[in-house]
Parts: sequence; C-alpha cells; structure tokens
Amino acid sequence: MSARHPAVVASTADLLAVAESIAERWHEVGATGHLLARNIDTGDELGFDVDTAVPLASVAKVPLALVVLDRIATGAFDPALPVTIDPAAKSVGPTGVAAFRYPATLAVADLVHQSLTVSDNASADALFDLVGVDAVDERLRAWGCAGIRIRHRMHRMYECAAGVAGDDFGLALELAIRDDAGGQHAIETLDPAHANVGSAAALVDLLQRVWLDRISEPAATAELRRLMALQVFTQRLSSDLRADTVRVSGKTGTFLHLRHEIGVVASESGDRIAVAALTRSHRRASIAHDIDLAIGAAARSAFESLRR
Repeated sequence: MSARHPAVVASTADLLAVAESIAERWHEVGATGHLLARNIDTGDELGFDVDTAVPLASVAKVPLALVVLDRIATGAFDPALPVTIDPAAKSVGPTGVAAFRYPATLAVADLVHQSLTVSDNASADALFDLVGVDAVDERLRAWGCAGIRIRHRMHRMYECAAGVAGDDFGLALELAIRDDAGGQHAIETLDPAHANVGSAAALVDLLQRVWLDRISEPAATAELRRLMALQVFTQRLSSDLRADTVRVSGKTGTFLHLRHEIGVVASESGDRIAVAALTRSHRRASIAHDIDLAIGAAARSAFESLRR
C-alpha cells in the first residue's frame, strides 16, 4: 500500500477514522509509518500497515531483555553475575557504557537496566554475547513470536553503515532514504531480509502477552514492565501524554531514518493501551522533532479513542 492509501485496521467505524487521520498526519510530516494500538483488556484496536516487517533498531532490546529476564527467572542466569566491558571492543553509542572510555563491570541485571532505560548498545551487546543472537531468535520462535526476528547484535548496524559510507553519517542517511524508496538496501541491517525486524502487529502482540503474563515467567514479565516504565526518553510516545494520571512504559528505536517506539500507556482508571509506532523518514535530517511529535499525537489519539 502507498503512504497515502495504507491498509487500515480498526474495530469500529469511529476508530477507522482515527487511524486514517493519523496516517494522513504522518504522511504530511514526511514519514512512512506502521501503527497499531490495542486496548489490552478489550481487544479493540486501530492502526495501519500493521503486518509490514520493519528494521527495529533499539526496539530489538525489548525481546532481548525478555529472553535474559526469562533465564534469570528460571535460574539459568545469576542476575548478579559480573560482566566486564572493554572500551576497545565495545559497541558504539551515545549513552550508557557505550559512551564510557574505561573498562566497566556491571551485573547482568544492570546490563538489562542500561539496555532498556538509556538504550545502551554496549550493555545490549554484552547480553547478546552472553545469550547468543541465535538463541534469542530461537526463544522467540518457541514463544510463538513469529513476526519478530533477531539476527544481529546492535553494533552490526554501525558496521554495515560504515562499510558503505565510512564516517559520513549524512551519506549513510541519504543512502538509507534512497534505498527505502528503491527496495535495494546498501546497508544490510536496513534490509528486512537481514535486519532485526518486527511488525507493528507482532510487537503489540508481544506487549499484550507481557502485560498479561502470558509469555515467559511472571517474574520476568514483571521486571520487563518495571524497566520499560523507567525509560528516560520522552520525545515520542510520551510527548503528548505527560500527566500524573498516565504512565507510559516504552522503548524507543532510532537509527538513520528510523524513528520508532513501542510501549503501553496506562491510566489510573485502569485503561491499558499497547502501541507500536514504527516510522521511516523521507528526508535527510538527523533531527526530526515533527515526526517525534506526530508519534506522540498518534499515541494520545489512540489512547483517548480506545480507553473504556
């Protein structure tokens, strides 16, 4: 489907109109998008282009964290096990241990915390090294998460971008946008056939199962919910939902032209709306506040429309 004519899903005619309005707004700000919002308890939902596999960027840290927390909950991993990250071999990134200049030792449970709260690539890749990328993917298969594939560490994204653009981030961004339109990807980790990918529908299904304790172990899902509520980034899902009576538990994903967030919006009255908002920008800009705000506006519209 084209950006102007997405495949819309909605439980009612009123929700259909909301989904169409959000899709049109995303098109206006220059983003191709995939959205699904679902009331976890009633099943009512709205969205568009929900089954498209999209490279996840740091959203992949959510299923990674769940697999690690599952192993902790079942006794396979000691949460206090120390892991030392060497700056000479660590993954790159602007936050957490990825930005450290000296060796750092963190417990496994703290690596999960860093991965989710500040989206630390080095901590996430230390967990990938501990568990194994293939083992994470296999565990998702066993849990029935068919629409999510985990194929590489976080650092692989930067290796692939540097392989075609060197240190020129602007060129890598330009190539990402060009290739998105053409369907042939010079940067391997932006190719859905090789990237960590998920659809909006699969990600909302995962969130729903986590929030209802219908996957993994209750101790693991409870800890994942706790950590997602501590995420420090508020420029997307939370941007239009900041209130004492609303909590957003989320995880962003950002790389080149990708701007994502998945999460659950919960109110004091008991409403729980799972949201997956996955976008790809059409323009060469490393900062796009209008797209971030459009994601926030979409989350608010969906929340207000789906709450009971």
